[in-house]
Amino acid sequence: MSGTDFGVWRPIATAPRDGARILVVIRPSEQGAGEVDVVKWGRPQHSSDDCWIAVDSDAECQFVYTDTELVFWMPLPTNFSTRRADLSDADLPEPPFLSEDSGSGI
Repeated sequence: MSGTDFGVWRPIATAPRDGARILVVIRPSEQGAGEVDVVKWGRPQHSSDDCWIAVDSDAECQFVYTDTELVFWMPLPTNFSTRRADLSDADLPEPPFLSEDSGSGI
């Protein structure tokens, strides 16, 4: 998945089941309106079946979803390079001079 994939909702049946974190749309129900959550495919600690697990769940009380509870998915946004940019040759502006009067006060 690339950063350009972000912003396109896809059917949940096409979501990756490799443990990657993804955004999902939760189907509205009698408990409330539809919402968005960040989940990953995996096996909860006290279960023998794989399912969608909310990534902010506590390890002892994991919040899980079935495919029927989720409608769409999309990858998380990724705008970060895997390496830091080399700025040694960049023409960067000089930072402004700070006098003692404009110090941080420390």
